[in-house]
Amino acid sequence: MSTTTHQGGAWLTQEAYDRLKAELDHLSGPGRHEIVERIEAARQEGDLKENGGYHAAKEEQGKIEARIRQLTELLRNAHVGEKPADDGVVEPGMIVVAKIAGDEERFLLGSREIADGGTDLDVFSEKSPLGAAIVGHKQGDKLSYTAPNGREIEVEIVSATPYSG
Repeated sequence: MSTTTHQGGAWLTQEAYDRLKAELDHLSGPGRHEIVERIEAARQEGDLKENGGYHAAKEEQGKIEARIRQLTELLRNAHVGEKPADDGVVEPGMIVVAKIAGDEERFLLGSREIADGGTDLDVFSEKSPLGAAIVGHKQGDKLSYTAPNGREIEVEIVSATPYSG
């Protein structure tokens, strides 16, 4: 288990870290090997200008390499470990219920990767304007933040509880 805790990294549960590490290991090992074989097989078919299989395989290779870079960076800087304390203070890894511009919303604060796609829960990064504004606040706190469009948006924290996906 690697528990690097560089400042500014995403908070991940151990389960999410392990799942993402397994994906990275597959993509950078067998996944990379498979796509190289597909590119080589398509290359053997002749004229590359009109070879749809070759171009599709090269495009998939680009996507795989981008995902490898994304996962490598995410895991290198991740805060891995225990759920945040159930003390009502907003921090990454919490389910937050907040009234945002008068509408009550429920979302996970942190990385989309925590949720494993098995939830329809909205996810906001702690680095987003909303996330940065609410970190450190607790139930009952009222604040405002400036949205990317320049509007000032009122927020009231209703609750903050640890995510238990």
